[in-house]
Amino acid sequence: MSQLTIALTKGRILQETLPLLAAAGIEPLEDISKSRKLTFETSSQNVRLLILRGVDVPTYVEFGAADVGVSGKDTLIEHNSNSYYEPLDLQIAKCRMMTAGIVGKPVKPGRIRVATKYVNLAKRYYAEQGRQVDVIKLYGAMELAPIMNLCDEIVDIVDTGNTLKANGLEARDKIADISSRLIVNKASMKMKHCEIEALIDAIGSAVSERN
Repeated sequence: MSQLTIALTKGRILQETLPLLAAAGIEPLEDISKSRKLTFETSSQNVRLLILRGVDVPTYVEFGAADVGVSGKDTLIEHNSNSYYEPLDLQIAKCRMMTAGIVGKPVKPGRIRVATKYVNLAKRYYAEQGRQVDVIKLYGAMELAPIMNLCDEIVDIVDTGNTLKANGLEARDKIADISSRLIVNKASMKMKHCEIEALIDAIGSAVSERN
């Protein structure tokens, strides 16, 4: 059998993905949370895991450094590539992509400034709405930007909305529902079809059983 390399996203997505892999008979041979390593052998001798920043997973899969990956839909929308397949919604790490702004402060007419780490996604969304925007790229602490008059709105992931409320912001328009997806390199799907189909079936069954 060919070796499969699976790229996983650090953090919450990783924690919610590992039980699905375990149900498919794939478990890391050591505790990922207690190691600084980035590659892990598994209980399936033909499968190894890569632990990456979420933003890098689609790139590893697109260029074939990984055969399969698990990535948030937010990252996939931002990456906006047709260079891999997306066969399975894992229905984990669910949240929403929203616009948000200061509570009770109406959005001014005309051109506005929007802060986000999802620059491409934000540009596409506001263009579809017919709004003119200047997009400012930030990497974190998005909620601070409207308070400090850096921007009129932000575009960000919203889970409970508690962080927005704590900072005097409110969620406004929903752009997309977000969850984590399984993605597959196109060449790998041809070359390792049987192994990848078996993996998709096993994980798909685990998702169905959990839900």
